[in-house]
Amino acid sequence: MANEQITFDKLPQAVGYLTEQMEQIRQMVAALQPQTSLDKHRLIEIDEACKITRKAKPTIYTLARKGLIPAYKKGKKLYFYEDELLQWIESGRKQMQAMSLQEQAAEIVHGAKRKPKGGYNF
Repeated sequence: MANEQITFDKLPQAVGYLTEQMEQIRQMVAALQPQTSLDKHRLIEIDEACKITRKAKPTIYTLARKGLIPAYKKGKKLYFYEDELLQWIESGRKQMQAMSLQEQAAEIVHGAKRKPKGGYNF
């Protein structure tokens, strides 16, 4: 029907054909749309959180312990909401807990790297 000449007599069939084509296009566009946040607000465990964030388990545990990643602990297990993890990734910022000056100094000292002993040869 796409290459045929449309006459007045064939108009109802042409409209039906175009309606079918539009419905197929709508379905394809809907399939390409990202899922809404309601679909992603589901509880996941550490293994899936590792896949979403692309971080190792020990890293996820450390981030959760420091309160830098949105996590929930029930008993001995950590749980996450997928939409919260994605939002955390998109935000790119760390949610810092209030630390005393002594704790901040200890974090700085712990993270400081030492200079190499040998020096540089250019």
